[in-house]
Amino acid sequence: MIFMPHNFLLVWLFQLLSVGVLGGGIYILYEWYERELVGTPYLVAGLLMVLWTFGGRFISLPLLRRPGKQEPKFMRSKTVQRLPRPDGSVLQVEFFGPEDGQPIILSHGWGPNSTIWYYAKRQLSDRFRVIVWDLPGLGKSAKPKNNDHSIEKYARDLEAVIAIAGDKPVILLGHSMGGMINLTFCRLFPEQLGSRVAGLILVDTTYTNPVKTCIFSNLVRKLQKPLLEPVLYLTIVLWPVFWLMTWLSYFNGSLYITVELSGFTGTETRGQLSFAGLLSALGSPGVLARGTLAMLKFDETDTLATINVPVLVMCGASDIATKPVASDRMKAELPYSERVTLKPGGHMALMEQNQQFAEAVSTFCAGCSS
Repeated sequence: MIFMPHNFLLVWLFQLLSVGVLGGGIYILYEWYERELVGTPYLVAGLLMVLWTFGGRFISLPLLRRPGKQEPKFMRSKTVQRLPRPDGSVLQVEFFGPEDGQPIILSHGWGPNSTIWYYAKRQLSDRFRVIVWDLPGLGKSAKPKNNDHSIEKYARDLEAVIAIAGDKPVILLGHSMGGMINLTFCRLFPEQLGSRVAGLILVDTTYTNPVKTCIFSNLVRKLQKPLLEPVLYLTIVLWPVFWLMTWLSYFNGSLYITVELSGFTGTETRGQLSFAGLLSALGSPGVLARGTLAMLKFDETDTLATINVPVLVMCGASDIATKPVASDRMKAELPYSERVTLKPGGHMALMEQNQQFAEAVSTFCAGCSS
């Protein structure tokens, strides 16, 4: 699951539910043992609540989705470079495909890591030089020692990845927060557009604070200061507690519900839903909270008109994390852009409609390199 400001509260509520169910089950069993609650129904209820806490995923996942033919899995490359950064972070950069192919740098969204690009790596690396990297603090990339998780920091990290991508101009592909990083890169390094960067692909992303372009944006904007930001700061301080809550929600299967609601539209496979859920559980809650706070300060509206390279704007037709109107706005203000809508698809259309996604990326990249 991609962590965006609007769904952080949803995740938090399901995590509290998970703790409540476990605590309630233990309490019922204890009271039954002490004979304060008498009868087999109390014993059964308590046992079911505890068992659901640790094994509910094995029931909920088959009920939600059927298995597919090509399910995603963790796939990493043997061709790896580790990039130390001045702030103490170390970037994991992996390479797939022919060395002389058109390089495409894939920047993932906030929450998972570069293994989210399973389908893209398989479907694009036959003709393109596919380069993926883990954002600092996620996957195999070490977090910065100064706790700087700003989008400007990530844009500078992206510039370092471009520097090792080879001699050919690269195409920058960013999903969700990865797209925000690409836009910030364009503002910080405008001289590289057209020379080192041949084009951009912005997928299910936005040009401003994502709170303004998500579903129920008016409500979420009103909750940002009094509720959302305090919860994020609390998560940073109490991250081990939230880490435990996250894994409880993963094991009981409720995490799949939040992943389904925020990222998919119902045509995803069981393996895709399971993989996305596991990836969302692996990220450190403290790191995720810091990055989410950074997104609340994001605004590259004025940058759009300055981007002088071809841009492909892509969005799932039913995306609720970044509604399609955000892509419409970017398409209207980018000087050289085209728009592709993935149907049916939500915020995770890159998995759910992976073939459509790969075909659109391949067509655009071929045009940029011709």
